[in-house]
Amino acid sequence: QVQLVESGGGLVQAGNSLRLSCVASGRTASGYGMGWFRQTPGKEREFVAGISASGGITKYADSVKGRFTISRDNAKNTVYLQMNSLKPEDTAVYYCARGRSSLPRTTPNEYDYWGQGTQVTVSS
Repeated sequence: QVQLVESGGGLVQAGNSLRLSCVASGRTASGYGMGWFRQTPGKEREFVAGISASGGITKYADSVKGRFTISRDNAKNTVYLQMNSLKPEDTAVYYCARGRSSLPRTTPNEYDYWGQGTQVTVSS
């Protein structure tokens, strides 16, 4: 089993930044791609960013390219999502997930372990 715990969410004004963290425990996430997704009420969970096991390959949703950066520290079993220039439409619950392979994937069914989520609210 892998446990994933997100932190770093909160309420910020538009234009500001937040950094989310996701710590893995149990059977670690090293060797697997990791991803961040987000979800708002009544909508499907959507891909935000993904990173390969080594950290050398990253993928982003078009809506966050140039503003968000995903990174990982395998020694700390931690994945980060740096979010800059936040917009009200970024408001959502953000989830960290471990992939089923070493590459970053973009659909939820390609991930097998999920965190509980952390709320990000961006005010205008």
